[in-house]
Amino acid sequence: MGREFILSLIYSLIILMFLTACGSNNNTEKNNVDDTANKNSNEEQIISEPHKQNIQDSVIDNEGDAFMEDVKVKLTFNNEVAIVNMYDNPTSRDFLSQLPLTITLGDYAGTEKISYLSKKLSTEEAPSGSDPSVGDFAYYAPWGNLAIYYKDFGFSNGLITLGKIESGLENLETMKDNFTVHVEKVD
Repeated sequence: MGREFILSLIYSLIILMFLTACGSNNNTEKNNVDDTANKNSNEEQIISEPHKQNIQDSVIDNEGDAFMEDVKVKLTFNNEVAIVNMYDNPTSRDFLSQLPLTITLGDYAGTEKISYLSKKLSTEEAPSGSDPSVGDFAYYAPWGNLAIYYKDFGFSNGLITLGKIESGLENLETMKDNFTVHVEKVD
């Protein structure tokens, strides 16, 4: 009877350790879910905040983003033009300081036109990322490239919206191969 008792005790301890470990995992998973919900909630707050830096000379659009008043960029390509209203944020201002530029745009994932810049832009005061929509003119900081969205896309960490295309997006979208674009500030 002593041996059976010891085996029962060992078996009970093993089951107890297993149940404790399972309970511990459930709490960890619950904490991870709670942390993720809090993180997502914080990201949404950061993303939905309008670009408020230096907005004395800015106009707020209907999505809460601040455009620089009278600051537009012209993209010229293949005898076509697209005009971008620039947002007021440090990354946009850094981009504007590099103009004029001649870049090569190419299609990426059937969603956007991209071009790598020779110099990375400032990410000072930038949100953790953004959820681009049709017409967004953006900078993807991890790769150092411009992105012009002609289709909606999901949230991307490191994506900073520089402006919004006001005209000519359809001309960009129809370009199939890589093409040269001259980028300049509109006076």
